[in-house]
Amino acid sequence: MRLDKFLAEAGIGTRKTIRAYIQNGMVKVNGQVIVKPAVEIEEKTDIIMYLDKVVKYAGKVYYMFNKPQGCITARRDESQKTVFDYFKNENMNGVFHVGRLDKDTEGLLLLTNDGEFEHGLMCPNKHVDKKYYFCALGSLEDSDINKLKNGVLIGQGKILTKPAKIKVEKIGTCQDFQQYIGNEKISEKDFKVYKQPMVSGYLTIKEGRKHQVKRMLKAVGCFVFYLKRVSIGNVFLDEALKKGEYRFLTDSELQMLSGL
Repeated sequence: MRLDKFLAEAGIGTRKTIRAYIQNGMVKVNGQVIVKPAVEIEEKTDIIMYLDKVVKYAGKVYYMFNKPQGCITARRDESQKTVFDYFKNENMNGVFHVGRLDKDTEGLLLLTNDGEFEHGLMCPNKHVDKKYYFCALGSLEDSDINKLKNGVLIGQGKILTKPAKIKVEKIGTCQDFQQYIGNEKISEKDFKVYKQPMVSGYLTIKEGRKHQVKRMLKAVGCFVFYLKRVSIGNVFLDEALKKGEYRFLTDSELQMLSGL
């Protein structure tokens, strides 16, 4: 492994800053100062030191996290809880989130320290499926469903979203979806709103534009109240994980995601 890659995975800094550290003589390999970032090392046996402190090899980690609503997808924030706050008992140096979920969106989020793995899932050219369960105020006619399948405009310009998959699961009123809406958003006292139509279903997209699912449904007249990512590729959220819990990916899950 390259020395700069090893230090980056160990959480010492970004590849750019690490190259500067190495070139400034701040890193030793087996007691010898090394000034070339591209030097190959044996990460499991060589003794790597940064500022005269041993840097241990953590290896690659791959977490499945059931993100709850109310936390942001970030490493740290001065005023808001982040997804990393749920990993207090783990060494998260060098670990980052794969993509992101909005603060009010819950469900499957992956975290890793493997940059190639992250690139394989998030690169736009890979077109990896990401499946979401939604509850939305409004209704979906056949014409709306066809628009979502073929692509809709979700912002300025003339770039359509890529073809998507959609499956309507349930049609009703707000009263039927109260468990997802929450009393703080719609009160039964507001009769007109409470009796408005709502729809739930699954929307599968291959992109990762900002607020994409919400914006796609808004483009056909639906306002999302609840959103949960349920799968990436062929790997589904482990429903045994409570909100805020995590586990390592299994070998088979990792293989499915790495092969995309």
